[in-house]
Amino acid sequence: MNPYRQRVWLKLKALLNSLNEIPVDILDFGSGDGWFSVQVQNTYPSSELTSIDVKHRESVFRAPLVYEPGSRLPFDSASFDLVYAVDVLHHCHSPEFYLDELGRVSRRYILIKDHVWRQKWQFWALAILDELGNRRFGIPSPQHYQYSNDWSEFLAARGWRLSRMIHPCRCHVGILGALTNRLQYIALYERVEMPLEETKLQSR
Repeated sequence: MNPYRQRVWLKLKALLNSLNEIPVDILDFGSGDGWFSVQVQNTYPSSELTSIDVKHRESVFRAPLVYEPGSRLPFDSASFDLVYAVDVLHHCHSPEFYLDELGRVSRRYILIKDHVWRQKWQFWALAILDELGNRRFGIPSPQHYQYSNDWSEFLAARGWRLSRMIHPCRCHVGILGALTNRLQYIALYERVEMPLEETKLQSR
């Protein structure tokens, strides 16, 4: 068992347990080998969970639906109660493009685990660790890490409220943890403005 994943999952699960209602439809964006998909599905066995990624891996816990990198997600607006992404957005060609997409397809919650930096040495520490951790999987590391509160401000401008934040997030232990846990965070956002499509439906 990967200790990093276990620590991340325990914190994700704590935030999931804080939701006001059980999500019926869930999207795992950038599901990778599907390990987190399995954990979330086991937490909500009666929910419908969709996994999506840009590629298939040879060995997976749960196979994803594959979509074209850089394209819009193949779902209607407000299709899911909960959308989550674990260490994915900084790999995208544009995190902001996919933050918009996650906001488009979610009608209630967005849950993000990713990295954040505020000083230049922190950026380069992330870049080195990211490259070392992903090169063997053939996953590009374009270094699109969140600076300060940029992504939260981006989502706030689009009708999302930061509900809970875990930062620093204790994902590593020992010396590595002391150096890098402040670069890890998990954030839960809740919609405060109804999607346009849903607003039209309720106004009829």
